[in-house]
Amino acid sequence: GERGRRHNPEFSMLEWYRVGCDDAALMVEVADLVCDWLGCARPAQVSYRDAMLTWAEVDPFEISDQDLRRYCEQWLEPEQIAELDRDGCLDLLMSFAVEPNLGQHTPEFVVGYPASQAALARVSVVDGHPVAHRFELYINGLELCNGYWELIDASEQRRRFEADNQLRQQSGKPGMALDEAFLSAVEAGLPDCAGVALGLDRLLMLKLGARDIAEVLAFPFERA
Repeated sequence: GERGRRHNPEFSMLEWYRVGCDDAALMVEVADLVCDWLGCARPAQVSYRDAMLTWAEVDPFEISDQDLRRYCEQWLEPEQIAELDRDGCLDLLMSFAVEPNLGQHTPEFVVGYPASQAALARVSVVDGHPVAHRFELYINGLELCNGYWELIDASEQRRRFEADNQLRQQSGKPGMALDEAFLSAVEAGLPDCAGVALGLDRLLMLKLGARDIAEVLAFPFERA
């Protein structure tokens, strides 16, 4: 039921997968679509780490859990922060300290997310840290899309699901049933591909200069 100026509980997305394509190639395709339609400049590219260092003055790969929680106290009460894991705290920083500054002068792709923030993406090691082949596009502080170079190793995917369940149980949350149908599909032969989901309503907001997503929806939440 979340509702805000940039989000409606029901929204439209354009999602597609490109066989034989990695995340870098798919970013070119996304830029072609978005920038040609909006008539804006081609996106620059910034790493998740550099964006955090620039706007939050935090190294997301090096900061301790204790210091990270303490940093988050400017937005939430300590008892609320206690309910967040490390990625939850990083998401908080991204939402409040980083995102509003992204894509303000030119569109920006954010790349190189922590591996823990992209359970379905391939991972590489950069400067000694595992990072996901994940990207998001921002224009005027607005997130437009989320894309991956898809993981096609079924055994690795199972290991990630099981590790996530262990973390859930350690924090007192119930475990989630593994998606065996999905795992079987990957094992049967998911082709090398990259995929992305693009928010059409937010794209239309930018095209029309709308300040509230309700301005571009046929059925905003208040009238549903």
